[in-house]
Amino acid sequence: MTGTLYIVATPIGNLEDITLRALRVLKEVDWIACEDTRQTRKLLEHFGIATAMMSYYEHNEAARAAELVERMMTGASVALVTDAGTPLVSDPGYRLVQAAIAAAIRVVPVPGPSAVVGALSAAGLPTDAFRFCGFLPPKSSQRKKTLEQLKPETGTLIFYETPHRILEALEDVAAVMGTRPVVVARELTKLYEEFLRGTAAEVRAQLASRPSVKGEITLLVGKSETLEVDDTPLEEAVRAAEKEGLQRMEAIKLVARQRGLSKREVYRLIAGDKGR
Repeated sequence: MTGTLYIVATPIGNLEDITLRALRVLKEVDWIACEDTRQTRKLLEHFGIATAMMSYYEHNEAARAAELVERMMTGASVALVTDAGTPLVSDPGYRLVQAAIAAAIRVVPVPGPSAVVGALSAAGLPTDAFRFCGFLPPKSSQRKKTLEQLKPETGTLIFYETPHRILEALEDVAAVMGTRPVVVARELTKLYEEFLRGTAAEVRAQLASRPSVKGEITLLVGKSETLEVDDTPLEEAVRAAEKEGLQRMEAIKLVARQRGLSKREVYRLIAGDKGR
């Protein structure tokens, strides 16, 4: 009989946020696969849990996934945890889950803390639709390109960002997104938790006035309050996207999304213009 893989969410700061179910699972499994055994050990010791651990992180993910699947095939149960929050959300774990599913091993989520959902719930931005985009690129040119591609999105955008890049990121958000509402959620569930709200320029000014910026940061960008109309000819818009590095079909997809059209319709209209 095969074992089970549990995907266990752990606190992102306040240890009281761990669920009773998560504590039970961590006690009952045979192994806990963790991003950093030193970090997870603090959590386990706090709650008196002595389950064996093994490291599972980006650079050993492929080999460890195969090893863990082999153990589960012989009946062992495994809990996957990250340093903080829900595994696989900008953290390792995808290869393990994929391998477990391929081997017909049961995968069970044990939901709990997540900086994405926590920040969204208290930000004061629309929650009917949102998109989590992970970390923005470190270089300004790539960051702006990514933001341009996300500009047509109609839901709230959510990013993770580092303290040493947040000022540059907000500067680029202001340049690309203009005066859209922005929220910086810092140190969620921890002692110095705070939410900074305003436009990207306003929030940047608040942070820039401090001696330094520290802590874990979640950046949220609201949708545009006004309808942005782009009357650039379709072919010209597609060529502009190609100049940004996109392949022809990807450029057509982007323009279609920006104009609220289907990819096929954009392709047909461009072909029609050429035929005149």
